[in-house]
Amino acid sequence: MWDLNRSPDHNDDGADTPGAVAGSVAAELVASSSSSSSARRCKYDVFLSFRGPDTRKGITVEIRDQLQSRDVITFMDDRGLEPGDPISRKLIEAIEESRFAIVVLSPNYASSTWCLEELAKICECMEDNRILPLFYNVEPSNVRHQKKRSFGEAFSKHETSGRHTSKKIQLWRDALEKVASLTGWDSNNFKTERELVEAVVDSVCKRIQPFDVEFTMSTGDFEEFGASRKAMDEVMKALIDDNVTAIGVYGMGGVGKTTLVKHVAEKCRKSGIFHDVIMAVVSQSLDLKKITRHIGRSAGTLRIKKEDRSWKSKKVA
Repeated sequence: MWDLNRSPDHNDDGADTPGAVAGSVAAELVASSSSSSSARRCKYDVFLSFRGPDTRKGITVEIRDQLQSRDVITFMDDRGLEPGDPISRKLIEAIEESRFAIVVLSPNYASSTWCLEELAKICECMEDNRILPLFYNVEPSNVRHQKKRSFGEAFSKHETSGRHTSKKIQLWRDALEKVASLTGWDSNNFKTERELVEAVVDSVCKRIQPFDVEFTMSTGDFEEFGASRKAMDEVMKALIDDNVTAIGVYGMGGVGKTTLVKHVAEKCRKSGIFHDVIMAVVSQSLDLKKITRHIGRSAGTLRIKKEDRSWKSKKVA
């Protein structure tokens, strides 16, 4: 156990308060980089962009519900819009305050100028690795080139309507071309819609965790004083010791236990000691089932089985 209450020259003569316990689970890493523009506090983990009549009552709401069940804060605008309605300020702010965007590109997505405006804003605000396209019953090449089928027809109407400038239409085309070139999911590659939803949700959840750790490190809220530097070095040594199975960090509230653990986790991830790190909150009212469920969901390897609750504990152990 490492005590953060002590300075290097301080003799320990007081009672210690139990603090944070850190655990790490090796799993497949989906890297998620951050920069000064993306390393900011966000209100939402995921913003869902979709064509309402196509997917609001189908796959989009399924993705939202599954993400929220795994504690991923998701923005989904449920309002129906009339033709010609401008994109709202609330929606723009939601995009700006989201870490990732899932763009559900359905057959009639491009027929909505509101969706196209939304997509252009997403491309303006987010780096490529934060935009996640889902090609739902459409060919990625049709989305990219907008010359055939529903996407080609939609742009023909936009260009002949006389309501939009050529500059605006080109902005929409560029946004679609960009998103269509990014790695995402093609519904044609999945046997069932359920399988597709699970793939999307599992991938997003794996991206969220590394982003959380990276964000904490980028804020510069960790300062290596003598005690914390010594404790961090000792924890790092213990993590590569095969004989060590659990590590505890304890100290008074506010001395930096959680921050130290996150800092160690990031160093381990970057150095390759662990491919992935999962953080779980351990409160005074210990709830092992809740912690086990959180770790299992975060690792993306467990499924809840109501009929056999002991199964989860065995898998995590």
